[in-house]
Amino acid sequence: MPPLAPTLAFTSGDVIADRRREHARAYFAAGEAAAAAELMEQALEIVPDWAAGWFELAEFREAAGGRDGAIAAYERVLALDPDDRCGAILRLVRLGARATPDAPPAAHVRDLFDGYAARFERSLVDGLGYRMPEHLADMLARLVPGRRFAHGLDLGCGTGLMAVALKDRVGRLDGVDLSAGMVAEARAKGLYGALRVGELVSDLAGLADAAFDLVLAADVFCYLGDLAPALAGVARVTAPGGIVAFSVEALTAEEAGDGGHRLRDSLRYGHDPAAVERVARSVGLVPLSIEHTVGRRDRGIDVTAAAMVFTKA
Repeated sequence: MPPLAPTLAFTSGDVIADRRREHARAYFAAGEAAAAAELMEQALEIVPDWAAGWFELAEFREAAGGRDGAIAAYERVLALDPDDRCGAILRLVRLGARATPDAPPAAHVRDLFDGYAARFERSLVDGLGYRMPEHLADMLARLVPGRRFAHGLDLGCGTGLMAVALKDRVGRLDGVDLSAGMVAEARAKGLYGALRVGELVSDLAGLADAAFDLVLAADVFCYLGDLAPALAGVARVTAPGGIVAFSVEALTAEEAGDGGHRLRDSLRYGHDPAAVERVARSVGLVPLSIEHTVGRRDRGIDVTAAAMVFTKA
């Protein structure tokens, strides 16, 4: 089961309800989703306004094949927690009950990565084979050999893996991430000139025109659907002749559909690289190279990514 938002997951405030939840989780772990759902329903009779409890009930019902019941429970989560820290709307999209949002709920992403920050590198790099920062750094070494950048911006900097990969090529690198926990991990590396907690598009809006000669976004755009606002902001803050390097999880045009992107079963967004290139060109970014590679593994399967490098016209 995916991790729940830490601020919602642990307790209902009622000892009996919490005990029934624990029994329900044990049944679910043993493959008895229907029994888990029944016990969770009993817990929610005691604490009917427990958003995280409704979320778990929805997951149990979904696993047991009860689509309509799962949808009702996910909708109840949204009614109880409009900020949607559990990410219920993404599950509703997966079930075909809601339209795909342009981005996941910010509170959900923030809480998820705040709880994940301390083990992020171990899990992603060692467990899932994540190497995108190194791949983008290698592309820059091949495409602009010997170039040293004066001022870079690392969007969705996470724990600072991109800073490690480029530490000898950037005079000053600033970073921004939605998760305070991730920013704290990045700050501990001592490789950033400045670090901020903030949402990517909003943060870009507060930056000066042509302020950076390098803008990076490694494994970040999989948490955005429509990339037009982000790429417009990136182009505006990039100096003429500057470099923009980022990655997307790659879909074919048919998989991505008319919008050029789709929410995947992983609850991350996949994009058609050709559609991304068209958007980038429309805001003045000229492609230098687009390479397909393995971005990470997901449930034992390689996830194809497109590593994309542009220059500002």
